[in-house]
Amino acid sequence: MTTMTEASVREFKMPDVGEGLTEAEILKWFVQPGDTVTDGQVVCEVETAKAAVELPIPYDGVVRELHFPEGTTVDVGTAIIAVDVSGGAAPAAEEPAPVAEQPAAPRPAEEPKAQGSGRQPVLVGYGVAASSTRRRPRKGPEVPVQQASTAIQTELNGHGAAPPAAPAGRERPLAKPPVRKLAKDLGVDLTTVVPTGPDGIITREDVHAAVTGPQTAQPEAAPVAAAPVPAPAAVSYDTARETRIPVKGVRKATAAAMVGSAFTAPHVTEFVTVDVTRTMKLVEELKQDKEFAGLRVNPLLLIAKALLVAIKRNPDINASWDEAAQEIVVKHYVNLGIAAATPRGLIVPNIKDAHAKTLPQLAESLGELVSTARDGKTSPAAMQGGTVTITNVGVFGVDTGTPILNPGESAILAVGAIKLQPWVHKGKVKPRQVTTLALSFDHRLVDGELGSKVLADVAAILEQPKRLITWA
Repeated sequence: MTTMTEASVREFKMPDVGEGLTEAEILKWFVQPGDTVTDGQVVCEVETAKAAVELPIPYDGVVRELHFPEGTTVDVGTAIIAVDVSGGAAPAAEEPAPVAEQPAAPRPAEEPKAQGSGRQPVLVGYGVAASSTRRRPRKGPEVPVQQASTAIQTELNGHGAAPPAAPAGRERPLAKPPVRKLAKDLGVDLTTVVPTGPDGIITREDVHAAVTGPQTAQPEAAPVAAAPVPAPAAVSYDTARETRIPVKGVRKATAAAMVGSAFTAPHVTEFVTVDVTRTMKLVEELKQDKEFAGLRVNPLLLIAKALLVAIKRNPDINASWDEAAQEIVVKHYVNLGIAAATPRGLIVPNIKDAHAKTLPQLAESLGELVSTARDGKTSPAAMQGGTVTITNVGVFGVDTGTPILNPGESAILAVGAIKLQPWVHKGKVKPRQVTTLALSFDHRLVDGELGSKVLADVAAILEQPKRLITWA
């Protein structure tokens, strides 16, 4: 095992690239042991629960060792690459295969990456104060994870960076912050919990087991244990005709957020079908306007502007629910989210202070947002702080839907496909451009009247776009 004891070797740790996230998966290494790197050079791409991010190295030197292979999930604060900053090349004999002999034991990804190629990088700033990181303790061979009942006594303290040593006395149990909070809420002493997670980490299930364990240790427990329900869970599948895709990163975070939103905020959805023929004509006129030269002009631009005007006329729709304080927080700014489907899953970047932008500025911001999302370069900051969202399901040929609120927001507008349909216009049935709008809102802070007014205003503007002038 190569030891990094020289003063010239610097260890680069996994930074907090996602504003409070505790771990990230290494997607791709751009360097290998023996490569020369310079300050600011991107050495790897990682994926958090929010986005894919490129990490630049803050040193000049020669790569000595990569501590983890691609596909490994690593805790924030854990060293991932060693660089010799003295300028000397690393001896070939000291360059073991990445991670093969590394004693650090982060939680590996459950399955290899599906479609590891084709990922596009995201370049954002890196770095985090040393005091804000938490290292997972390194374990030497003398501390095997073999007896769950005695694992607590053999764990190392996660606060030190010293080499592994046999711990003296009772050490701090290994558990992540959410698990510690759960234990505190349930009144469970973590030092009494038997860990079953990787490397002796206490899981949520372990905490719940500590609570229910004494109650289930009854004579009647035998019949329950005798019915091994978990056995069918390990069902095999046809590898030739089925594909299993690990749910992690952005997709996993989105799934959790949607479940939380659906079962926290009482959703109400209202619909309106509207003639948008005049709006479509205005879109074509704006495409020829020199003020929009080089900008993306499409129906979504005017729909976004219509929603912004409707919010200005009904400002209480732009709010959030503070569960802890039991208060409604009305926002006097609009960070307009645009739902975007990407190879990594659904993301919702937002246009900051969209309410203050002119129509050309809004067009420019929309164009940048969409192209950045398609390239997979959306930063975590761009997906935070949204107040309301638009999801354009019409691009898939869908007429309408009942969208789920983006967590922390009060409303989301779904825009259906715009199609030629028979419509009564000036007393006659004519072919007109028609679409259906759906507005979902949080009924805790938006009542039916307010939600209806906002939806009606958006429809009225799209039917008569001159209202963008008279109502703005």
